Amino acid sequence: MKKFVLDEIDHQILDILIENARTPFTDIAKKLLVSAGTIHVRVKKMEDEGIIQGSTLTLDYEKMGYAFIAHVGVFLEKTSMTQHVIDNLRLIPNVTVAYVTAGKYNIFCKVRAKDTNNAKDIIYKIDEIHGVNRTETMISLEESINDKKRMMHAIFQDF
Repeated sequence: MKKFVLDEIDHQILDILIENARTPFTDIAKKLLVSAGTIHVRVKKMEDEGIIQGSTLTLDYEKMGYAFIAHVGVFLEKTSMTQHVIDNLRLIPNVTVAYVTAGKYNIFCKVRAKDTNNAKDIIYKIDEIHGVNRTETMISLEESINDKKRMMHAIFQDF
């Protein structure tokens, strides 16, 4: 499979869209001194190649009262229970991310809660899922790095 090659204009488009996926193509075009049609064609090409997949919306959970973050490592009774447990984790809206992992935990989750009591209730729900042997919880004190651009720029250097 041939690797899709991005040029400097593509890199700059991605840089702007990572910052704000809703940036109008006309604004990007003005910033990069190219036509809006050029931006449209390039974005469409990157979508067709699967480099751009959808767009995201970033919510300020703190402003909505869900500033408490816990990371929960899930130990399963049997690894064959993984899909069943994942399906049940999907039913708990506060579980915002779940990874199937190799290593200490079978599954590793990110949980958003209102406070410690709310987090405790959510963790109890996780513990009650058939197939979960036990959990181990870590409380997030601060999100120090959440930077999509650094990785993207490192990838650009590989292209």
